[in-house]
Amino acid sequence: MNANISLAPESRDMLASTGALTGPGPGAVSWGAIFAGAAAAAALSLILLILGTGLGLSSVSPWAAQGVTATTFGVSTIVWLTFTQLAASGMGGYLAGRLRTRWAGTHTDEVYFRDTAHGFLAWAIASLASAAMLTSAIGSIVSGTAQLGAAAAGGAGTAVAAALPAAASMKGDNATAAQSYLVDSLFRKDSGAAASASSNSANATSTAMPVASGTEDSNRSSVEVGRIFANGMAAGSMSPDDTKYVGQVIAQRTGLPAADAEKRATDTFARMQAKAKEAETAARDAADKARKASSYAALWLFVSLLAGAFVASLCATYGGRRRDLV
Repeated sequence: MNANISLAPESRDMLASTGALTGPGPGAVSWGAIFAGAAAAAALSLILLILGTGLGLSSVSPWAAQGVTATTFGVSTIVWLTFTQLAASGMGGYLAGRLRTRWAGTHTDEVYFRDTAHGFLAWAIASLASAAMLTSAIGSIVSGTAQLGAAAAGGAGTAVAAALPAAASMKGDNATAAQSYLVDSLFRKDSGAAASASSNSANATSTAMPVASGTEDSNRSSVEVGRIFANGMAAGSMSPDDTKYVGQVIAQRTGLPAADAEKRATDTFARMQAKAKEAETAARDAADKARKASSYAALWLFVSLLAGAFVASLCATYGGRRRDLV
């Protein structure tokens, strides 16, 4: 009998059960077909990823009210990654099943299991190869896209971990500037107090202090009050003694009555606490959004990989059946 003549699955099972087909057959695993399917899947994944990066860059814009929103960009990225996984896994599984060696005299159920295993192995090797050898290329592509997307979304800072130290430093500088602004506002003179101080200064020229010395004392007072406020912020409240002392300094600098000066100190400290609370709330909200985004990304990546494994096994079964019909 010619060895190239193919048998229908029913005839092959009948011959195998009666012992008509004997002799050692090929191995149960066709590694050549598996590696071929894995290479094709990894290459197709890289190509589709580059295409998705180009489409994503063309859809975002650094200008306000232009381009897609951050939500649309995130959803489209998830959809494209899922499509990439399904397409690449399906191609790799089909090639692994179609290129494998024909198993003559093997039961249909066993053939089905082996085809499924070939597709799964092709998907597994492709995933490991992509993670091991394409990490730098894929990481640079995704990092560049994330940086541009973060800039287009207004510098949210949740996409790129490298931007977090700079953002934290900028926030710290802004907080310091805001605190200095509030401390300086304590020593603003009212119009009436300023006129009175000017009149007293003109009438008492003999006891006037040098400008340089007055400026030095003012700077020293501002720094001292800033430290008092910082200590109060850390403690949660400013002690009565500190409040009274700050009020005395304000009254000396501005000419306000002691009660008004203490009230100004208390109100300014309350404003500073409110701003610190707002900054803390904003930081917690940003951290929570980053946590949710990372969690959703990990879950969707798991789902897409799991779907890719299923599609690879299914396509390998289909490819193996097509191979047996030749």
